[in-house]
Amino acid sequence: MQEDGNGGGEKRTILMTETERKIGTMSAHLDRAVEEVFRTMLGVGCEPAEPHEDQGGSVSAVIGLAGSLSGSLVLQSGEAVARWMAGCMTGAEPDSVDAMVRDAVGEIANMLAGAWKGFDPELSSDCLLSTPTVVAGTSYQLFSQRAPMRLERSYRAGERRFIVSLFCDWPV
Repeated sequence: MQEDGNGGGEKRTILMTETERKIGTMSAHLDRAVEEVFRTMLGVGCEPAEPHEDQGGSVSAVIGLAGSLSGSLVLQSGEAVARWMAGCMTGAEPDSVDAMVRDAVGEIANMLAGAWKGFDPELSSDCLLSTPTVVAGTSYQLFSQRAPMRLERSYRAGERRFIVSLFCDWPV
């Protein structure tokens, strides 16, 4: 529970459910993980951004989560952003989405999932990560059949935008 002044001199009480609190914590941890991984591994800062529509093909890396949390973390970007990420990691930006780009995006997703779960003591010790699965192309959709909870966050590094999503059945 927290109190919020509404500017009119009166205070009102805002009740936050346990689910809302947990989702807020998960969001904050995800924001922190994205900032840390991108600053450390790519040498750039990131910040949350408004959702956006990407033109053309896209690249998605999926990391499975199992244990105290069951679901997946997905890093999704346009092809140009995926090539840029790979270039930041390797020093040479490729002209197409090749094996190096797929490996780089998969590794970034893996680091994001590891950093994110590391901020929660229970997840840190009781949540396992799968190896990355990377999908690239112009005509695909990712679905999570069992995930009752979905958290999707958009980010930007300069003008480059990408999305990180969590799909899980963890009892929030």
